[in-house]
Amino acid sequence: MDIKTASALRRLRLVSAPEAVSFLLLLVCSVLKRTTDFNAVPVMGAIHGVLFILYVIFWADAWNRAKWSGGTGILYFVLSVLPTGGFFAERKLKREAENAVIASRARKEGIVNA
Repeated sequence: MDIKTASALRRLRLVSAPEAVSFLLLLVCSVLKRTTDFNAVPVMGAIHGVLFILYVIFWADAWNRAKWSGGTGILYFVLSVLPTGGFFAERKLKREAENAVIASRARKEGIVNA
């Protein structure tokens, strides 16, 4: 994995969890808006909107650089629209990065010829 691909995956991973948290907070704010006088939906909506747009931009870049299959690319997008999906995306991306580091070290040591 080259440095640009690793960077694209890292950016996507770093925005996944905050995007998921903002989505959950937006849902909580929506419920509070309807049940109380507290209305933080405009603020949380804007924050979540920015994080979601960043996620989509980073997702497209990662898909392009990592050469994911259609199923993998779509999986990461679907995870972005599920309330807790960003947490699963972050965990899966972290595992993918760790596996790439292990494979890279193995190639350097001549253990694997890939």
